[in-house]
Amino acid sequence: MSKLELNGLKRRHGIDAKALGRGIGSGCGKTSSYGHKGGKARSGRGKVKWFEGGQMPLYRRLPKRGFVSLQDKSCIAYLNLSTLQKLCDAKVFKAKQEINIDALKTANVIRKNICNVRLLAKGELKTALNLTVSYASDAAVRGVEAAGGKVQIA
Repeated sequence: MSKLELNGLKRRHGIDAKALGRGIGSGCGKTSSYGHKGGKARSGRGKVKWFEGGQMPLYRRLPKRGFVSLQDKSCIAYLNLSTLQKLCDAKVFKAKQEINIDALKTANVIRKNICNVRLLAKGELKTALNLTVSYASDAAVRGVEAAGGKVQIA
């Protein structure tokens, strides 16, 4: 085995097009073609992918769209009339039963961290139920009342 010398070093395949920092004869010795000082000569150098050479970046040129609601929507569960009818068909809820948020959590219809329930009118309800919800659409209230139940908004 020969001793380790600069002229015996092999090229780093797949890393650099030209082996940098391999002495004066390689043409890329000393500063390794990074020049003297400055941000481009430092380790960890480079720009972010979206840097556009100092011109106004695209994400700042485009107008802002939409808005972010201050109301936390993650704690609201949406409940359709068709879902309630499926639960009644599966004998989870009985006719004229009082159904509130706690009853829905107990039946695993909504998650445990939900604090509000919004009743929507998708589908049809044939069973009379007494519902206590946080919000309800007018069409949903009419659908429950047409089935013989009532909706109370708490």
